[in-house]
Amino acid sequence: MAEVFEEIALLMELKGENPFKIRAYRTGAETVMSFPGDIIARAQSGDLAGIKGIGEALRDKLHEMATTGGLKFYDYLRGEFPEGIFELFELQGLGPKKVAMLYKELGVASIAGLQEAIAAGKLQDLAGFGAKSVQKLEQSIAFHFSHAGIFRQEQVAHDVADILAALRGHPDVSRAEVAGSYRRGKETVGDLDFLVATSHPEEIMAYFTSQPWVADIIAHGPTKSSVHLASGIQCDLRAVTNAQFPFALAYFTGSKEHNVALRSRALKYGWTLNEYRFASTTPDGPPPPTDIHEEKDIYRALELDSIEPELRENTGEIPAAEEGSLPRLVEMDFLRGTFHNHTTASDGRNSLLEMAEAAREMGMEYLGIADHSKASFQANGLDEGRLREQIAAIREMNQGWKDFRLFAGSEVDILKDGRLDYPDEMLAELDYVVASVHNAFQLSEEEMTNRILKAVENPHVTMLGHLTGRLLAKRDPYAVNIPKIIDACAETGTIIELNANPWRLDMDWRWWRLAKSKGVLCSINPDAHSTDGLHDLYYGMRIARKGWLERSDVVNCLKVAEITKLLNAKRERMAATLT
Repeated sequence: MAEVFEEIALLMELKGENPFKIRAYRTGAETVMSFPGDIIARAQSGDLAGIKGIGEALRDKLHEMATTGGLKFYDYLRGEFPEGIFELFELQGLGPKKVAMLYKELGVASIAGLQEAIAAGKLQDLAGFGAKSVQKLEQSIAFHFSHAGIFRQEQVAHDVADILAALRGHPDVSRAEVAGSYRRGKETVGDLDFLVATSHPEEIMAYFTSQPWVADIIAHGPTKSSVHLASGIQCDLRAVTNAQFPFALAYFTGSKEHNVALRSRALKYGWTLNEYRFASTTPDGPPPPTDIHEEKDIYRALELDSIEPELRENTGEIPAAEEGSLPRLVEMDFLRGTFHNHTTASDGRNSLLEMAEAAREMGMEYLGIADHSKASFQANGLDEGRLREQIAAIREMNQGWKDFRLFAGSEVDILKDGRLDYPDEMLAELDYVVASVHNAFQLSEEEMTNRILKAVENPHVTMLGHLTGRLLAKRDPYAVNIPKIIDACAETGTIIELNANPWRLDMDWRWWRLAKSKGVLCSINPDAHSTDGLHDLYYGMRIARKGWLERSDVVNCLKVAEITKLLNAKRERMAATLT
């Protein structure tokens, strides 16, 4: 229902409708997404009166969707535009006004149509489509096609959970797991791989290909089948025996490089290793191990500690497993709180109290609030007066809790020249500061690096937010010298955020071992803009594990008294240096 309202808002923008009507649908979508109760049941029974953000017209439409599964008004609106027009909104740099202009002036209604118009030189006469804009559009189109078929974790997480639950619930399945890059915790995946142990593979294949999640069947065999889900992602299922299952799970989890290293190691023992078994390399060679029941038994047979799936990228995990020096990876249960969260004071969907209560419900001991600073005007950033009001409200709320604490922070814009969006005297009133880049992404690597370094040197900057500005499968990271930033954070005691929003997952997992080796601490932050957004911590946790991070590397694992001391440490350290 929220998606329908969002699309209605886009379609109305394309038509040039009243902006207040457009905003009403966007507000309705936000309300539906963040409503704490059963919005479906309320809509079915027509019990939506009094819900802020849902007026009478929207109530009627929600009731129609909940009772009929469709919405005639939405169908009518969509019928006015070609199906492919929504493709254009996937391109970076194209908003509703430009899409509307392209459609009305040139009849462009798809990415393919846009490519033709660019090739024919038709955009040059349109306002707002200068040579640089057209060049950026071409880059956006290239980026779009190079990332086609790539899915973020949150796009497939529910599918994975539902399919695993169905497979594990089948009476003929003794074991079922997801494998591939998803199991290894990669930030994006191209497909999904499932594995089952069963004595009745053909029955399981028939069951798998006939389920509601199947959009179309690619292949249906006796032990392997492939389908497309509604999202478009390919989903493969393989069936093996119970004895083969540990070998198949290890093999299909990968990575390819990790598997090659394992097979090379097995050869030194006189064995071959494949997706089904260990075997002797020669008829009179040493007998292979036979007591393999779990993945860990494969590693034990090769005289290795068991290696967690997230680490299996052949980046040093096998020597570490041989030496007994693998990290004890951080876990969700270790987290006591988190920072970088937004409220309705800026661009969040839930109030200060609602965010706090949601965090308490999740078992957190503390929560950091970091609404946008004033330079982020598009996000309703707070000026000094509003920020001081929020600080006072947080201090007052903290008087009412004995088992929970709110920290007053801000996500402060790093301006183009490296200055911060608030003066130091304002920053000094906060418990902590998250400094982030939100504009001027086209700076050179040297300029962007110096910009961020200047912010790192400020004693009030507690942590850096979403270090490279990337949006997975949508926007490339801006050019920045990450090792240089890491060195500066190590020198100043600045924490680097692991932004857990599944669009970002930034800083990238490939850099965390370097940061860890330099003593730089990580804060896993959801960048939550709603109570639901707090649950994005799960995706950040997976990336932290992939980056070899342990409990001691992640500040969120500290108790309230410990984290309070740490948040003040940089200011005190740099003040002592100056004196």
